Amino acid sequence: MQRGNLDDLAAFLIVAREGSFTRAAAKLGISQSALSYTIKELEARLKLRLLTRTTRSVSPTAAGERLLRNVGPRIAEIETELVALTELREKPSGTIRITATEYATDAVLLPKLAKLLREYPDIKLEIVSDYGLTDIVAQRFDAGVRDGEQVARDMIAVRIGPDARMAVVGAPSYFRSRSEPKKPSQLVEHNCINLRLPTHGGLYSWEFEKGSRELKVRVDGQLVFNTTTQMLQAALAGLGLAYLPEGLVRSYINKGRLKRVLEDWCPPYPGYHLYYPSRRQPSAAFALLVEALRHRD
Repeated sequence: MQRGNLDDLAAFLIVAREGSFTRAAAKLGISQSALSYTIKELEARLKLRLLTRTTRSVSPTAAGERLLRNVGPRIAEIETELVALTELREKPSGTIRITATEYATDAVLLPKLAKLLREYPDIKLEIVSDYGLTDIVAQRFDAGVRDGEQVARDMIAVRIGPDARMAVVGAPSYFRSRSEPKKPSQLVEHNCINLRLPTHGGLYSWEFEKGSRELKVRVDGQLVFNTTTQMLQAALAGLGLAYLPEGLVRSYINKGRLKRVLEDWCPPYPGYHLYYPSRRQPSAAFALLVEALRHRD
């Protein structure tokens, strides 16, 4: 489509939303006659009447309503992206607030954003560690990090890490007096280290899958923490079994400090995604951050 056609569509959207040629012309900085001519030309090209005009008001026809509903958001996205590209010519700056788990911060955010922060000293980053399903809009975060399966549909999600797996682990000393669980139901016989989710106040259920079977097991034990770092330390001390990201415990497994069980019940799942509201107006700094984090196979 020619650029002029996009301008005509944008003009129509403003008239339809304002319900007035006078207000729309003022907003566009053109005369009413020029705006009226633009809309007539657009209607002529489409061979459809888009607006119903009376002496007191202007309202969209059925065709106009459809155009407003379906094309309006796309024009807004194009305009937003053009603004973002323009801002990239300027010096990116500002504070970006992100909520993420400790492990996501250590394994993904800091390694990927280190270069960006060195290149753009005016960009500031505030990362808040959180294991709950935080409402990033209500809590005034610019973005959050979650597993791909947990991102709400009304959010834009950008993959920032590869597929991941969970692992059930315990220290060799823990298994000296206990047999290894062969299936998730046997976890009820073990001292398991729990994670409390602050948002809901409940304990995290351990999730397992094998073939077509999916299970959520509510485990019990002597210890409850609200961070995976403490869970890891407790597992290393032989105080129980822990359910942790594979990447967090891999080196300890390789060194023999932790033993993995139920591995065949822990398949890969979509890894970390950065998510943010679909209506968010991206700044130059935020656009750079998204590109720096974007996962590339």
